[in-house]
Amino acid sequence: MVSLTFYGGVEEIGGNKILLQDGDVRVWLDFGQSFTMGQDYYTGWLQPRGVNGLGDYFEFNLLPRLPGLYSEDQLMNTELRYMEPSYDGVFITHAHFDHVNHIYFLDPRIPVYTGTGTKLFMEAMERTSPYTAYGEHYYQSFRTGDRIEVGPLEIEPVHVDHSIPAAYGFIIHTSEGSLVYTGDLRVHGPKHQMTQEFLEAAEYVEPLAMVSEGTRMELRGRRKNLSEAQVRRGVIEVCNQAEREGKVVFYTHGPRDMDRLRTFSVAAESCGRQIVVTPKTAHLLHRLVEDEQLNLPDPLRDDLVAVYFRRKKSGEYNERDYYLWEREFLDAMVTSKDLRARPMDFLVSLGFTSFTELIDISPEPGSHFIYSMSEPFGEESLEDQVMRNWLDHFGLRYHQLHASGHMSRGELIEAIGRVKPKKLFPIHTENPELFNRFHKKVVIPVLGKRYRV
Repeated sequence: MVSLTFYGGVEEIGGNKILLQDGDVRVWLDFGQSFTMGQDYYTGWLQPRGVNGLGDYFEFNLLPRLPGLYSEDQLMNTELRYMEPSYDGVFITHAHFDHVNHIYFLDPRIPVYTGTGTKLFMEAMERTSPYTAYGEHYYQSFRTGDRIEVGPLEIEPVHVDHSIPAAYGFIIHTSEGSLVYTGDLRVHGPKHQMTQEFLEAAEYVEPLAMVSEGTRMELRGRRKNLSEAQVRRGVIEVCNQAEREGKVVFYTHGPRDMDRLRTFSVAAESCGRQIVVTPKTAHLLHRLVEDEQLNLPDPLRDDLVAVYFRRKKSGEYNERDYYLWEREFLDAMVTSKDLRARPMDFLVSLGFTSFTELIDISPEPGSHFIYSMSEPFGEESLEDQVMRNWLDHFGLRYHQLHASGHMSRGELIEAIGRVKPKKLFPIHTENPELFNRFHKKVVIPVLGKRYRV
């Protein structure tokens, strides 16, 4: 019997945890953390205690209590007894936390399969963020064209376009036929052809079932459906306006969206500005150039990239004040003083948690701020209001320019119609029932329920 059991991503966006079983072989498709995990019990600095392992998570049923899955040290303060691993692998589609974050708790002897670029991302994030840890694992890397055999399963990763490089979907050949798992994907990005190649491969195998994301499956779209090219043109337009006014331009985007960073980099070059990134982003870029297929600028070699360093407690910019991984970018340093003196020379990354730097930079009123992330789901959210307060205080003009990392409703309908799966399992969506409108056999998963494929 080939079956699927869904332990995450059910009637929610993110948190994918899908167990695929073929006879005695059991593998996971992603093992991520949902965006809303534990929101009824945890918020802000009130979070599960690291010293208690899985104890705080099991208390509120935030992770499945499955024997033979977790590491011995994570189970020490729980009633679930440690058992030898009884799972044969975890296949990660991409490095967004809602697909990978919870591998931290897994038994290190369970193999974790990732794309080559995904592993580079994970290593860079662990090095630069004290709050990111994936744990020790037996990692196996793959690229498009590889075929990974696990018992009767043959898993074929195929690249897709998403808002992070090295994203994949999976074509899975089982003892009873083929399955398709989309991961997250789009068809309007700069590498849309990769998604088309995945859909072509999915269509070719005539799948028994398709597990499809549905982030933007909604009756009324809440996001502007811009392409990456339209975002680039919009950024250039803002920079040209700022040039006429003698103003600096700030921007923010998802920290792992390297297509968006490339968009801002190209726009900055065309406008005669340097793109300014954080040391954390500089480290990530420097690691990712190891993957020649990603074609990203290297802040150690590309003069078009500068690195913004915050003022430390000493009030100076002494090498000893910075982490070892930051120090290698000191030659590319720009400071708040540079931004004040030459505002028209820069296109500056400014994330929400860095807004305090505006006090030191002291931009001229009428300077520009480009928000290149998803539109806030709720305009009344506290974070959105705080952001608006900062922008208003410094007189920054707000621009929304964003290309989604996910297919629109119409694009999803077209893609699923092309693949023609016999069964359709919608996940990573708040509206799975909408899939019933265009496919005759939709199975809306119930958390923890096993489904025969």
